Amino acid sequence: MKLRTIRSLLLLLGLCAVLFPATRSLAAEMSAEAKALVKLDDEWSASAGKRDLDLLVSFYAEDAMAYPPGEKVAVGRTAARAVWSGIADPNYSLAWKANNAGVSASGELGFTAGSFVENIKGSDGKTTTATGKFLCVWKKQKDGKWKAIHDIWNYDAK
Repeated sequence: MKLRTIRSLLLLLGLCAVLFPATRSLAAEMSAEAKALVKLDDEWSASAGKRDLDLLVSFYAEDAMAYPPGEKVAVGRTAARAVWSGIADPNYSLAWKANNAGVSASGELGFTAGSFVENIKGSDGKTTTATGKFLCVWKKQKDGKWKAIHDIWNYDAK
């Protein structure tokens, strides 16, 4: 693993520990900004359901880092696009739901976390289902829009 990747992961974990120590999982207890991030994350998931790669990738900041399981870190929106290119496959489906979110006191950084379900229909017609969890760090851009800057997910144990 490259030193830059390790530093990025440690930074991500450190940011979560420092900025979001009192995270709440119930939507009723979330701040308005956190609820806005959950809504944005729902829209992001819907883009995957529509198989709209351009829309899906637009949720990433230009310099975002995606951490797909079992693969190298994808640095930048173009690299993230390559990670998500399989979304167009009609035999593949993915949906996720954030059940936890928070925003830093400064309002510049936020996170969403939750679970996902992935279905792959094989050539034999059988569907394989996998579940997992994710954590996404968001940053408010100069134009006031939230963009994903660190997106990591992994599969649940079988």
